[in-house]
Amino acid sequence: MRRSVFIGCGSYLPERVVTNSELAASVDTSDEWIVERTGIRERHIAASGEKTSDLAIAAARSALTVAAIEANEIDLIIVATATPDETFPATATTVQSGLGMTRGAAFDVQAVCSGFIYALSIADNFIRAGSADTVLVVGAETFSRILDWKDRTTCVLFGDGAGAVVLRAAEAKGEITDRGIHSTCIHSDGRMHDALYVDGGPSSTQTTGFLRMNGREVFRHAVVNLSAVITEALNGLGLTPTDLDWLVPHQANQRILEATAKRLGFPLSKVVSTIARHANTSAASVPLALAEAVGDGRIKQGQLVLMEAMGGGFTWGSCVARW
Repeated sequence: MRRSVFIGCGSYLPERVVTNSELAASVDTSDEWIVERTGIRERHIAASGEKTSDLAIAAARSALTVAAIEANEIDLIIVATATPDETFPATATTVQSGLGMTRGAAFDVQAVCSGFIYALSIADNFIRAGSADTVLVVGAETFSRILDWKDRTTCVLFGDGAGAVVLRAAEAKGEITDRGIHSTCIHSDGRMHDALYVDGGPSSTQTTGFLRMNGREVFRHAVVNLSAVITEALNGLGLTPTDLDWLVPHQANQRILEATAKRLGFPLSKVVSTIARHANTSAASVPLALAEAVGDGRIKQGQLVLMEAMGGGFTWGSCVARW
């Protein structure tokens, strides 16, 4: 059978770093208030004129360098983003052009913070079906452009960034010891729209709008849904949390990470957390955390990794892979 094997991982963060103390100078908040409730200490903010595609291209180049392949070897590019450069065309096609890729196809996926997991699921199915051999998956966001900087309950939570992975088809035996993606699980519940959304759009207000969130409601559903989708993935493979080497979660809130790990009985020492320095980067958060843990040697070849995320919609999902 064919497996989708990770052969490269890369990331990009904008140069500008905004600390909690800097935010406190313009918003009614404090470093202590933010850290206590979220675990966030700073975030990266895209420069004026720096677009989502710019971040995505930089992360993609980093991943391609690690994979030691050229852009013309890619069959498909999937960009997960809720902050595209334009209404259309897809940001992925801008990435395709920026990388110098003139073959294959490119498109965007919009599932907000779950976008990267959704994109991995799609890429894996393309590879399993034999429709693609090499796929570039990117999560990239400039959430700073859709924040109400007067709303202290939301503007302190998010940052900008991009992460990317390269998947390549490989023949496998169909055993849990095989390298590559073993399962993806994705879900959504459109009834939860009002808990997390942007109050604008081309067909409703003809404006970009700002992010609006009921933080308490999101927290409650996040812990339940993420624990459930992790359990679903593990049960489907005949595994338990003790079989995992690493959990790479969506970096929304340190308390959510801790509550999810506690619910599963999973040690925090095996949970990759970058939220203190990156804040919530939506679809970019999982690949950013993944790239950091791979880059610093924590995640090693042969280890079993579970990635998970939940976002507006609500959407949520998980991916289990042997690195």
